[in-house]
Amino acid sequence: MDWYTILRFVHIVSFAAWFGTVFASLFLLKTLEPKLTDATGNPEKYTKLLWSYIKLETKVADSAFKITVVSGLLLAFLTYTWSIPVFIKIALVILQVFMTMGYIVKAIQPLKYPCSTSDYKKWYNLFAISLSMFAVVLSVSFFLL
Repeated sequence: MDWYTILRFVHIVSFAAWFGTVFASLFLLKTLEPKLTDATGNPEKYTKLLWSYIKLETKVADSAFKITVVSGLLLAFLTYTWSIPVFIKIALVILQVFMTMGYIVKAIQPLKYPCSTSDYKKWYNLFAISLSMFAVVLSVSFFLL
């Protein structure tokens, strides 16, 4: 195996790990929805569980994201050169991060539990943004560039 194959493998695996953390969070939040939107239960316990999970998930997602970015930049620098397609991919990833983080700050962080089902749907809007951007990045990378 040469260094290009290893670097490309690391890039793909780290992207998959980043993508996977988003899906895992979606499934957890779907599972916790009845507990976090029902005032008669024990939402404090599930709120602690949610935030503990989010802390751990953020560590994994941040590490995977950083490895994806570094390996992608190394691939661009060492093999593909700095071309328009590389800058488009970089711009899309930056857009994804800003859209996701902006929505988290604006809509997710202010949530208090228990919350209404309509407020809880803000979580699903976050995943719609994130997964849509993943789809755009992958589509542009594989089909348009």
